[in-house]
Amino acid sequence: MQKLIIALILLINIFSASMFAQKKFELSDTGKFVNIGEPKISPDGKSIVIVVSRPDYEQNRYNYELVLVDIATGKQRILTQDRIVVAYPRWSPDGSKLAFIAKVSAAKDALAQIFIIPMNGGDAKQITKAPKSVQHFAWSPTSDEIAYATADEQKRKKEIEKGYTDFEIGNNDVFVNSQPTPTHIWLVNTLTFEQKRLTEGDWSLPVTIMPGPPSSPFSWSPDGKSILFTKVATAYSGDLIERTVNSVTVADKAIKQITPRTTLESYPNFSPDGSKISYWYKNSGRQESSYELWVTNTGSGTEGKVITDKLDRDVYCSVWMPDGKSFLVGAHNDNKTSLWTVTLDGKATQLDLGTICPNWSFWVDASVSKSGSIAFIGSNPTKPAELYYLKSATAKPIQLTNFNKEIAAMTLGKTETIRWGNDGLKHCGIVTYPANYEKGKKYPLVLLVHGGPNAASVEMFARFPQLLANQGYFTFEPNYRGSDNLGSAYKLAITENAGTGPGRDVMAGLEKLKATGIIDTDNIAVTGWSYGGFMTVWLAGHYGGWKCAVAGAAVTDWVDQYSFSDGNVARSGSLGGSPFVGDNMKKYIEQSPITEAHNIKAPTLILSNTADPRVPITQSYKLYHVLKDNGVVTKFIGWPVAAHNASDPVTLLERDKYWIDWLNTYLK
Repeated sequence: MQKLIIALILLINIFSASMFAQKKFELSDTGKFVNIGEPKISPDGKSIVIVVSRPDYEQNRYNYELVLVDIATGKQRILTQDRIVVAYPRWSPDGSKLAFIAKVSAAKDALAQIFIIPMNGGDAKQITKAPKSVQHFAWSPTSDEIAYATADEQKRKKEIEKGYTDFEIGNNDVFVNSQPTPTHIWLVNTLTFEQKRLTEGDWSLPVTIMPGPPSSPFSWSPDGKSILFTKVATAYSGDLIERTVNSVTVADKAIKQITPRTTLESYPNFSPDGSKISYWYKNSGRQESSYELWVTNTGSGTEGKVITDKLDRDVYCSVWMPDGKSFLVGAHNDNKTSLWTVTLDGKATQLDLGTICPNWSFWVDASVSKSGSIAFIGSNPTKPAELYYLKSATAKPIQLTNFNKEIAAMTLGKTETIRWGNDGLKHCGIVTYPANYEKGKKYPLVLLVHGGPNAASVEMFARFPQLLANQGYFTFEPNYRGSDNLGSAYKLAITENAGTGPGRDVMAGLEKLKATGIIDTDNIAVTGWSYGGFMTVWLAGHYGGWKCAVAGAAVTDWVDQYSFSDGNVARSGSLGGSPFVGDNMKKYIEQSPITEAHNIKAPTLILSNTADPRVPITQSYKLYHVLKDNGVVTKFIGWPVAAHNASDPVTLLERDKYWIDWLNTYLK
């Protein structure tokens, strides 16, 4: 009898364990992700508004909400529902209203306009009727006006309607099909909704082509008399390097340049008392270098001084603290994304965020209240993005939301950082273990190289590596020279060395990982998107031993990238000048992966969007023909998307499925 009871207890334990085992995190679960962004603390410091979105695969779109989170209790209140796009929530300075940008309908060509919600109750009202979509905006200090950015209509609109569609092609991407029109500043009265133009001319405000940081926002002077903005020489995307910080006087529309510089300035901001202006400028005046934070006295007409040179990180966030004597600054930092306070004399103090990494997408979006409290969206390797709050810069972060608790409860792989040296440089990379890793057992490896190259792999929740972890793979995300996590010199070390040096860096890291004995060295795949695609083709063509490869939106030919991409001529500095001047063409050929692509033996999946302005599909076509002509197993998949990264959930799901299926075909 005793043996029977013991046997029953064991069966019950086994049954219970199977009942309550964690669920695998699989591709079908990505629809459960809740995206959170754009936190903004209310003027009274009591609540935070965030943008929440969820994928809708039936309608192939994201459904958005504005959600108000009470800081003291975590209680949530939904402010908007059933909108196709909601973005850019901004409190009125008096706290009585909240403005945001939303599409006016569900139609595919619907325009984005500004809406206002009264916080004492009532429906949102549309206050702009711009003929082109509103891109961004800023409240006046008195809350009675909003300055907003919108593109001009075509000057020859009537002629174009009659068939006269000719236009001048300048420094733009190969897919441009009409004259790029400038973006300018308009004003709208928040009570009467009266609109009037503030700036005009052939010059333009900067316009973001994703992926990239948001357009340089406006900053009103505290007295409401003037607005800071970034001015670009033309509306052509390749001319973005010619950008300067300016101010416009609201009363007479007079424009004044803030410093004597002619290039690479952006993100201006008045200090709380209006006596100073902060702005970003590229280190050493080079497009490929790091952003630094500068401060000058208002009205001085001088460049002022840099205050983040000692920090030596590529700035992706700068917010004046309420005292007007320091900033909140965000940037990649070794194997993390970090926040610091930086004083006007350059002293940087890192905030203690524990294991939490602020979210990053060429921008760290953090909010600072009048009392100095801070809000941001962050994650760690086993916990997807949530809203975090710090009562002060010296406090520890408090988690205020739990939108992604279902994902966090699933089976996830352990993440750790490995370090190595190469060519006198120190590197780090992120390793994600198989979800059900067993010590002593060897597993296939997926090398997943980040894009950019001005980006970094850090210890945050990474959806795709965790999907691979649940397929039984190790994932290695190496940082290499050109990444933006270890200072300006490290970032610039890629100059005129696009593939050779980074290739050695990645391979040295891979050898370090192989030496641990946990990798099945006969089953290694190389993969990546954008510059990660570039590195995939480079590594596959210069080094052997790969079981398979996935090259997404891959830069394969630098001449095509210079001639046809949205950045075009602005990229020349990283390769030593125009390919069509002097002997520079040799550098372009030597550093183009297509040159040695005939050496590729690994079965290769090529992925691309057909109208990608960042990395035109011409480069994927070249790769496809090289592989086909040399008898390499390959498949070329495209999507009719006019963007570098698709923004609809179905295409993103399809892309990941092709990627994972290819790996499963050749690694298992």
